[in-house]
Amino acid sequence: MNSQIQANQPPGSHQSDAGPLVLPLTTLDRTQLSLVGGKAANLGELIRAGFSVPGGFCVTTIAYALVSATLEPILAELAKLRNDDVEDIAHQAELAAAARDAVLQASIPTSITGAITRAYRALGNEEPVAIRSSATAEDLPTASFAGQQETYLNIIGVEAVLTAVQRCWSSLWTERAVSYRRSLGIDPGAVRMAVVVQRMIVAQSAGVLFTANPLTGKRRQAVIDANLGLGEAVVSGATIPDHFVVNTTTGEIVERRLGDKQIIIQATPGGGTRKIVADARTPEPCLSDAQVRALAKLGAKVEAHFNVPQDIEWAMDASGQFFLLQSRPITTLFPLPADAPPTDEVLRVYLSYNIQQGTYRPFTPMGISATRLLVSSLATLAGFPPREPLTGPGFVTEAASRIFFDVTAALRSSFGRAFLIRAMLEAEVHAAVIFQQLASDPRLSLLPIPRLSLVRTIILLLIRTGMPLYLLRALLLPRSARARLLRLVRILRSAGKVASDASASDRLAAAEQLILDSPLRLLSGASPVMLGGMQAFALAGKFLGGLVTASELQVVLRGAPFNPTTEMDLALWTLAKQVQNDAAVTHLLQHTPPVRLAEDYRNGSLPPLLQNGLATFLAIYGHRSVAELDLGVPGAKAGCAACSLASSSDEHALWQACAKCPGSVSHCSLHGHVSSSGRLERNLYGSGGWRQPEISFSLPCPKRTKPSP
Repeated sequence: MNSQIQANQPPGSHQSDAGPLVLPLTTLDRTQLSLVGGKAANLGELIRAGFSVPGGFCVTTIAYALVSATLEPILAELAKLRNDDVEDIAHQAELAAAARDAVLQASIPTSITGAITRAYRALGNEEPVAIRSSATAEDLPTASFAGQQETYLNIIGVEAVLTAVQRCWSSLWTERAVSYRRSLGIDPGAVRMAVVVQRMIVAQSAGVLFTANPLTGKRRQAVIDANLGLGEAVVSGATIPDHFVVNTTTGEIVERRLGDKQIIIQATPGGGTRKIVADARTPEPCLSDAQVRALAKLGAKVEAHFNVPQDIEWAMDASGQFFLLQSRPITTLFPLPADAPPTDEVLRVYLSYNIQQGTYRPFTPMGISATRLLVSSLATLAGFPPREPLTGPGFVTEAASRIFFDVTAALRSSFGRAFLIRAMLEAEVHAAVIFQQLASDPRLSLLPIPRLSLVRTIILLLIRTGMPLYLLRALLLPRSARARLLRLVRILRSAGKVASDASASDRLAAAEQLILDSPLRLLSGASPVMLGGMQAFALAGKFLGGLVTASELQVVLRGAPFNPTTEMDLALWTLAKQVQNDAAVTHLLQHTPPVRLAEDYRNGSLPPLLQNGLATFLAIYGHRSVAELDLGVPGAKAGCAACSLASSSDEHALWQACAKCPGSVSHCSLHGHVSSSGRLERNLYGSGGWRQPEISFSLPCPKRTKPSP
């Protein structure tokens, strides 16, 4: 059987009963990631594509698995640790050190030493080689692990090669690599280490090449750092290298900064490397302009092969030939929208909706769909209904699960440009400054737009929303405007109800229709109140002039009646003061991880002071949470049946009573209040005493007692 397996293996490979221990680099590709790791798989891809890569072989993960079999207890202990526990983080470092020592002290089976010896001798007599780690979680599109595992240069002789390979295996368990894997949620028992052994290149110059600019994100700019000798001086940051930035479409070198290159690392004849400190002198570039352009062009070909920007390590020998030593995806570039132009000749400007709303985290798919639907409704109000409401208008796009608006067309009209700059001065000053700078870019030159069409659109919006009338009422009769807003809240809550036996598709259709229908009501009911408040605040600043500062005006604003942020802060401050007066609860908060506290709250097992205080606070303000605009993010809501409708009341005493209620109708003070006043009774409760089901995008937090029929 073994002879048959050997016959089916590529020439130069060496087998064990478990599988190949050594494979030539020429036989590798990206389908063998679990066997040879990310670095080796990428090198095999480059060789197959015809790029110049130093020859060599890969010691597979099967060899590592045989050597590291004794690590199972350590790996099981690592898997139990929590990221948010200080003691666990310290214990993680101890376990990582134990794993490294175990691998270094392990006896390497003769089958592995024999396979490595034969493969090394096949390269030549005492051939100098570079030995690099190639983990299965390394050099991937989502995780690079750059510099976190070991590399050994100019290794000569069988014994030195075997020692370096074992050290590469142990470097899988450096504290830095273990922490990085935990931050990415990678199971410590699932990762394996392969090792690449390659012929050394006697480098005249070497360094790194980014096929996209990692600082600016520009996709058609290559960035090259180069130094004399081996590239280790550049990778380790030991020297200041020459720095070049090249436009890959034109070959123009747009930036050139010569480094001192005082630290040079060279291979020594007997093996290993030496560091040379050069004398201070006028720096000369270690690459000519032609070589810089050739290297940038080579990088563009590598990027085209992998179809993603690459971080490449390279070396150039005395003849001027470039060799690729490794290539990995650049993991720090922010993704571009799918409709981003492929050339710099066309400029598109995208405005981040997430940042405008203070939500820096990615949106959930539900949140993105709801936003597209909402913008579709607004566009329809303006007289431009999109073809597919769920997709949204053409200017709505996304990247990395963030929502962006393509504002290029708006910036190319005089009205749109002025409107965006003025709006951003109020909402996001940095965006306003960028828009002002872009105004001089010839690619955003103003285009003639029929004024009649613009005026017609504005008039149509004003008529449909009744904005002028409602804005005037908000300014003259603020109490009446607020009462109207509260009525709108109750109407919208009622509009979200569906029959108790409605199917999932019916509920989804009702939710979509609610989002489509709401903007007109919000623009006519909520927007005038908001705009009226903003205008009143601006007028106060103008009337008072230099008598007050902007910060003093903000203090007055925070103290205005019905300011929910101020009321929320005061409620939280009150709860904090109560907790401070209880030594046991204070100690619990200071010495319990937040995740554990959250679990205890959901289970209802916190001390009564904290459990009831948080429940009351969340019943009133839980909807004002982080990422509240993302409908796919579970939010806090009260467990009592009446709480969601209590939000339409301005009587906070009802809120607090509702939050403490176990859920029974007979004990609900809000139910008694609305019954006596004749308000909301039908909407609050169904035939069994429990309110009718309503569409909800949130999950209940504290456990409550279900009301009895």
